[in-house]
Amino acid sequence: MSDDDQELGITESKSHNTGEWYAEVVQKAGLADYGPEGMSGFIVTRPRAYALWERLQGFLDAKFKDTGVQNAYFPMFIPESYLEREKDIVEGFDPEVAWVTEAGNNELEERLAVRPTSESIITPYISQWVRSHRDLPLRVNQWCSVVRWEATETKPFFRTKEFLWQEGHTAHATSEDAWDETMTRLDQYESAYEDLLAIPVLKGQKPDHDTFPGADTTTTVEALMPDGKSVQGATSHHLGRSFAEAFDITFSDEEENDRTAHTTSWGLSWRALGALIMTHSDEQGLVVPPTVAPEQVVVVPIWQEDTKEEVLAYAEGVADDLGDAGVRVELDDRDERNPGFKFNEHELNGVPLRIEIGPHEVDDDELTLVHRPDGESVVEDREGVAETVRDHFDEIYAKLYAAAEETLDGEVREADDRAEILGTLGQHGGYVKTAWCGDEDCEEPIKEPMAAEIVMVPFEDEDPLVGDDHDETCAICGDDAERTAYFAKSY
Repeated sequence: MSDDDQELGITESKSHNTGEWYAEVVQKAGLADYGPEGMSGFIVTRPRAYALWERLQGFLDAKFKDTGVQNAYFPMFIPESYLEREKDIVEGFDPEVAWVTEAGNNELEERLAVRPTSESIITPYISQWVRSHRDLPLRVNQWCSVVRWEATETKPFFRTKEFLWQEGHTAHATSEDAWDETMTRLDQYESAYEDLLAIPVLKGQKPDHDTFPGADTTTTVEALMPDGKSVQGATSHHLGRSFAEAFDITFSDEEENDRTAHTTSWGLSWRALGALIMTHSDEQGLVVPPTVAPEQVVVVPIWQEDTKEEVLAYAEGVADDLGDAGVRVELDDRDERNPGFKFNEHELNGVPLRIEIGPHEVDDDELTLVHRPDGESVVEDREGVAETVRDHFDEIYAKLYAAAEETLDGEVREADDRAEILGTLGQHGGYVKTAWCGDEDCEEPIKEPMAAEIVMVPFEDEDPLVGDDHDETCAICGDDAERTAYFAKSY
């Protein structure tokens, strides 16, 4: 292996040093750099990672718009008095809020919060826009960044002080309509993970003590990483009337009676990119499905001097046909790099499909296609290359999903007491499903020694422990069980 090849390689083990391996993939695959000195917790998002974000953004944005959502943009600064109108927001985010107190040489009359979330700046305007039942439902979404000054150790995309996300906010006439909205968005997040990112998820709600500040119910999709930790993939909140009452979102119904609206909020951040990288990538570098890959195909011509002209012409024709068909394709015809280096570089960068073209492929009117990440090599006819490539995209996606599904399968284990919960989490990781009394205090005996928590409970209508028709007791305190809890370590 040449020095260049060694420089490209990932030196850390995914299974043994997951954190170090992840950081190396992020940097060597050109996804992100750490922020300036003195700005711990911030990252610079490089074009390859931003292209991944744009694919995810485009997928969700289309779904939102198809279901009545309009994009808007609100100020990044929120007056302190606005935050204080919803006390649960202040209490929930106060330790993480960054404040602006000066502008130029002047001290501000009122502190401005750099948005940790935008309910307190968006809801007052919704209250101005809603007057009648005819104005409902009202749905707005914004793509923006938020700041939460809580990250002590930067893990790009998983944990940073500033991060990109979308946040949707809606107002409805009834609680039932708001709940339908909450679940519509959760279903769309589930689709983003399973149909775009090739990551299966579990779907449920947060326990009452871990709901979004001010919310009635917080729903979640949870993704299991290969190291046994869970990622909160996205959340959708049924806010009830708390924000509407705080910010006076009222409307006249059909009988001209004044009523208070029911609201929702929902969001997905670039933590999804962290889950994408962590789930699929390997010791050769980044692995992403063709659905989001910045370059879906790389065409690598392999020639000797006496075959260079014909091989290059053939490769250019293949690349042109793919580009014309809308495939994101790169022709790597660099003279200064040998084929081995190119193969390693494109594997590191996560290109899902490589097409190798040498004199034999030209003579036989064929192509050699190589899949990332498993290296499966298939010879195909040159004719109909675009359709052939799309078939291989489907195969690659199916492989990635199946591998992620295998990670999740068997990683939901049941436990009947505290010792079994701790032992299972310590030995296996993953999710531990157990009976729970519903008291937050019973989370602490697991949280304290194991740094694990209840990441999800089933929806009430899907939980057999809701109601009195059972004799299950809490695995931790022995009191009557009221909910099924999923414990896990999490990012």
